[in-house]
Amino acid sequence: MAAMRGARYDALADSLGPRALRNQPLGPLTTYGVGGPAELLVEVDGPDDLRALSGVLVGRGIPLCVIGRGSNLLVADAGFDGVVVRLGTGFNWMTLPTRDPKEPPPFVLRAGASTPLPVVARKAAEAGWSGLTWAVGVPGSVGGAVRMNAGGHGSDMAGCLLRYSWVDLERGEVGNDDASRLHYGYRTSSIAAGQVVVEAELVVTPGDAEVERAELASIVRWRRSHQPGGSNAGSVFTNPPEAPAGRLIEDAGLKGARIGTAQVSVKHANFIQADRGGRADDVRALMEYVRARVLEHTGVLLSTEVRLLGFGGGETDGVDQGAVNGR
Repeated sequence: MAAMRGARYDALADSLGPRALRNQPLGPLTTYGVGGPAELLVEVDGPDDLRALSGVLVGRGIPLCVIGRGSNLLVADAGFDGVVVRLGTGFNWMTLPTRDPKEPPPFVLRAGASTPLPVVARKAAEAGWSGLTWAVGVPGSVGGAVRMNAGGHGSDMAGCLLRYSWVDLERGEVGNDDASRLHYGYRTSSIAAGQVVVEAELVVTPGDAEVERAELASIVRWRRSHQPGGSNAGSVFTNPPEAPAGRLIEDAGLKGARIGTAQVSVKHANFIQADRGGRADDVRALMEYVRARVLEHTGVLLSTEVRLLGFGGGETDGVDQGAVNGR
């Protein structure tokens, strides 16, 4: 069976050419820095690459994962038996609106899917556009932010996304749709597993560059003061209605809890950190341990915000585009 799978991915790699790489480690492409390889990693640098890839994948039923900056992804140590698509530099761009008094609002900033969200926030602020300072604290990509309704500091993508463009790799379809099509919820959207966000149109309003820079600096200071660095994926669990997840975890006495090479942060209990050279399976085991202890202590079942890939049967196994944590 393994030989048959290998032959299938060898054939796919041959048909896609140098953009496709066999058995590539995924850990270095994530902020956790741990985890095994993908059977096939495909780097795409523009719409032409996406069309070529879609032409190969349509109708094959091959497991598929799309990643951007990997800031919300944990890959199993056994790796992923499927195709991982990574958006390259051709999707890293942005254009600011013009301040033409003859142009009525909305004022729209456009950005490619692999553009880092903090870069978008900083460039908008420097140009005196308001509405995106919250995004400086989300270390993912624009595409991932759209997919998962990234947010923090009082706002989210649902509050600023106007339209988005996408490609469905499994159906061979493309589209440009209003944000209402996404049916946004808390850190969720209706984007299908095989769909790739290509670009986003974000609404901004005229502001003052000095005020925007001060707000950015305030958010950065807050994050450095309250959240840990190191190898992690930001907030592990979504905040339930009862209380912030970090508070529930801390009240259960789990700050500093460790399983193997993974530890609950002593600075913020809703962060799990991986040791350098550690094991993704330890991180996953610690997630499950924390959920069980919090449920026992409070009666609240926490939902995992991190995307799990390759574990099998996980509640959040699925597609990731590099965003996002819930801050």
